[in-house]
Amino acid sequence: MAGLKTIIALSFVLAIGFLLVILSAALFKNYLTLLVVATYVIAPLPNWICGRAANPDDFMESSGSGVIDFGRFLTGFFVVMGIALPTLLWHSAQIDGGAAAMSIVGGLLIYGTIMSFTLFFQEEQEF
Repeated sequence: MAGLKTIIALSFVLAIGFLLVILSAALFKNYLTLLVVATYVIAPLPNWICGRAANPDDFMESSGSGVIDFGRFLTGFFVVMGIALPTLLWHSAQIDGGAAAMSIVGGLLIYGTIMSFTLFFQEEQEF
């Protein structure tokens, strides 16, 4: 059971992640790095949608695993895109290296916090 200290710590890490991404845009005066926030906010959605689409009441575990695997694939795609997008923008000289590094670190903090919130606060299934 997650307590108040867990909520405060995760909120602090989330705030640092958003601060890094916003500073990467504001300090270097190029707002393309804000696309990373959208990428990491969208990243957990395929897991959630495909997890709901798979029927958990089946007796056979393997019947809905294709849908769940597809959700994990899309989530992995979005996470890799969150890292690759600032790298691509830096490589094509659209943003500076510092902005790319701050954006990647901030984005990973945001995604890690979102996943930690879902792991700490998910409801246990009763059988």
